[in-house]
Amino acid sequence: LFDSQQRQKVLFEPISDDLVRIYLCGPTVYDHAHLGHAKSALSFDLLKRVLEHLDFKVKLVRNITDIDDKIIARAKATNSEIQAITKTFEDAYNNCMQSLGVQQPDLAPRATENLETMQELTQILLAKGAAYFIAKDIYFDTSKAKDYGLLSRQTQDDKQHRVKLDQKRNEEDFVLFKFDNEIGYETDFGKGRPGWHLECSAMIKAHLALSEGKYQIDIHCGGRDLFFPHHENENAQTKQAFDQDLAKYWMHNGFIKVDDEKMSKSLDNSFFVKDALSHYHPELLRYYLLSSHYRADFNFSEQDLLASKKRLDKIFRLKKRLYARSIQELSTNSNLKIKLLTALSDDLNSSLAYAHIDEWVNASNEKLDQNSKDKALYQNIQADFKVINALLGIGL
Repeated sequence: LFDSQQRQKVLFEPISDDLVRIYLCGPTVYDHAHLGHAKSALSFDLLKRVLEHLDFKVKLVRNITDIDDKIIARAKATNSEIQAITKTFEDAYNNCMQSLGVQQPDLAPRATENLETMQELTQILLAKGAAYFIAKDIYFDTSKAKDYGLLSRQTQDDKQHRVKLDQKRNEEDFVLFKFDNEIGYETDFGKGRPGWHLECSAMIKAHLALSEGKYQIDIHCGGRDLFFPHHENENAQTKQAFDQDLAKYWMHNGFIKVDDEKMSKSLDNSFFVKDALSHYHPELLRYYLLSSHYRADFNFSEQDLLASKKRLDKIFRLKKRLYARSIQELSTNSNLKIKLLTALSDDLNSSLAYAHIDEWVNASNEKLDQNSKDKALYQNIQADFKVINALLGIGL
């Protein structure tokens, strides 16, 4: 796997033999899921499928951020209750991911359900002198994290400052808890709400982390835009609080572009998944979004999508030939399964896996043309289909 921290591909070695622990940063539920959400969910759905086919037991946690200033702003703008906003968009997100064939995570904790752990983490950091007050808000002191910035190898840009430096001790310091008597939750500190970075560290601690050892979890995943400052800050506060690195490996998927422009709401090209699903079959979208390597930036264009459709159509034409007959199901350890697992074991090389499937479709059709009455051939091809279904979630 390509470890974002080490900047190279490394051999994956799980922390323990009994379980691979994976955390994926999920959506902030103030709007509909966009293609970036889909690319991330699909990429690490593929990771889980591959690990399980390599006989690892996997637990994947994907959180729901339902405490955030964007949610509050949406509720105010629409004169809606916060809980109504978050439920609407959480349900919409889950429906879109289900349509795309993304398997349900083993756990999907909400930030609002983990306030106690967030409060405990903040108290630990205050007690260790790694957090301090500005007025009533609580900030993390990044100077206490001696290796701050080494994970992402980035530092805060002046334009990103939300609090003047004369109030903060250091430029990179970030909020742990915001006091708000109008909109917030009751805690020992007073009424308010946690900072975004704190939420993920707390949910990992509550639902996934090992209590001892150098690392809390095996793999932390998310979009590349989250590497700094979000993942850097998560790691810093966790390490300071518990003397553990948050994750042994860090994996990040690339950006999404729409017609060669970086997807952005400010550019009005943030392509919602629900809109894409209204035009294209969900399996075609899954196939297309997985067609390029997860770390590469993905340029969404209708021309490329239609080219993907032609490749997927060939798979289904082969399937149609098979299911015109009644065939007993068989398991298989075929060459195709070996090729697919070998390709995907090289940092989820889906492009090479797709190339192997293209070759298999052509070869299978040729064999069926030559041996149309060979029942064993039909059985073997059908068994290969089940491998493709299970590993890549296509051909269903």
